[in-house]
Amino acid sequence: MTPFDTALAFTLAEEGGFSDREDDPGGATNKGITLATFREYQPGATVDELRAISDADVWRIYRLGYWNKTRCGDLPAGVGLSVFDFGVNAGTKPSARMLQWASGMSGDDVDGVVGDRTIAAANRRAPAILIDTLAAMQTAHYRRLADFPTFGAGWLARTARRRAAALAAADVDEPAPAGSAG
Repeated sequence: MTPFDTALAFTLAEEGGFSDREDDPGGATNKGITLATFREYQPGATVDELRAISDADVWRIYRLGYWNKTRCGDLPAGVGLSVFDFGVNAGTKPSARMLQWASGMSGDDVDGVVGDRTIAAANRRAPAILIDTLAAMQTAHYRRLADFPTFGAGWLARTARRRAAALAAADVDEPAPAGSAG
């Protein structure tokens, strides 16, 4: 499986099927793709068309609009999964900014656009440390959101699963919990 296929499989398992909850600001969503995002690729699409979105359209939207946009294929193994999945859930710009901060960038370099400088900074970090830093930053991001009381438990659980999947993709063993015998 390619790194993109691994990340996509993780995200699709997390996102599930069609949803249109009144309390979800994303509105109608299928496989993690909102109607607004779907309309960027298929102008004028309806909720029924979103409900019937093809696997090919899902693949194309995630590949072009998330994976390629944040250059996840150029990131260390596992880091791409973390940036991609958080980007699907919270937006590509917030995910890119977190990658930049976690990679040691600051000031004007933290612009939410993954370019060559971001890739170079990320590749200078140990993948496990970068993945752990991203997970901590993602957790803090979710806790600051007004919707945290409604969706927070799910977001935090997903973050823990994302971290574990990213570490596995990076081929890094998760550390044993503090106080456990090794």
